[in-house]
Amino acid sequence: MSGGRMSHPLGEYLRMDRFPHIWCQGCGLGIILHAYVDALRELEYDLDKVVTISGIGCAGRASGYVNTDAFHTTHGRAIPFATGVSLSKPDLKPVIISGDGDLFAIGGNHLIHAARRNVDMLVICSNNFNYGMTGAQFGPTTPHASRSPTSPYGNIEHPFNLVSLVASAGASMVSRWTVFHVHMLRNAIKKGLRKRGFSFIEVVSPCPTGYGRLNRLGNVEMMRELRRICRIKKVHPTEATIDPDGEIVIGDFVDIERPTYNEVVESLARRAEG
Repeated sequence: MSGGRMSHPLGEYLRMDRFPHIWCQGCGLGIILHAYVDALRELEYDLDKVVTISGIGCAGRASGYVNTDAFHTTHGRAIPFATGVSLSKPDLKPVIISGDGDLFAIGGNHLIHAARRNVDMLVICSNNFNYGMTGAQFGPTTPHASRSPTSPYGNIEHPFNLVSLVASAGASMVSRWTVFHVHMLRNAIKKGLRKRGFSFIEVVSPCPTGYGRLNRLGNVEMMRELRRICRIKKVHPTEATIDPDGEIVIGDFVDIERPTYNEVVESLARRAEG
C-alpha cells in the first residue's frame, strides 16, 4: 500500500494518486465523496463488491477518485451501465454518483424506468441547480427566475422536484439531504448500500462558481443558507418542497419493500430452466 494511502484516514477507499481533485472551492462534491467513502468504511463494505459509476459533469469525476471498480460513462448513460452491472453481476452493488443535469436531463428517461423496474442500485444525485461544468446554463432543477448564461433575464421554466418524480416512478427508497447535513447524508448512503431495489438520494449542493456567482449568492453564504432554510419533515414526497428562496424540505421520504427487477429476472430464468 502506498505511503499516500497509509497517511490518509480514508486512503484505503480513495485513489490517492488522483488527488488533488478538480472541484472548485466551496463546491459540495468533496463532501458528497467523503460521505460515500465514510459510509463504505463504517459498513466495512467489501470494495470488490461495489462498482462506482458516474456520468458527465462535475460530479462525474467522483468515480475516478474511489478505490473501487469504476465506470466514467457517456453523458446521461450512467443508469444503463449500472443496470447492466446489476443484472449481469447481482453480487455487486452499483452506486451512481452524478449530477442533476446528467441524471434528469439527457438521462431522465433511463432514470424513471430504472425506478419503475426497481433495478437494484443506489443513485446519489448532486443537485447544484445548473450545468456547472459546461458554463452554468439553466437545467431541469434550476429554480424559477434564476439567472444563468442561457437565462440572463431569469429562468422561465419550472424545475423538477426530484424526490417527488423518483418516488412517483416507483423507487424503493427516496431521500433528500444537503452537504450541510453530512451525518444524515452518510446514514442515508449506508441505508442505500444495504437496500435491495432502486434507492435514490438527492443531495442539494452549492455551486458558488456558476449558479452562486451569477445569482450573487456568495460562497460560504450558500452553505449558511442551507442551514437556515432547510427543514427536516416527515411528509409525502409530493409535499417535499424545494425552494432556495423559501424552504427546502429534507429527510427520508420513501422506504418500501417490493420485488426487484433482478429478482423477477432470476425467477423467470429458473422457470425457463425448469
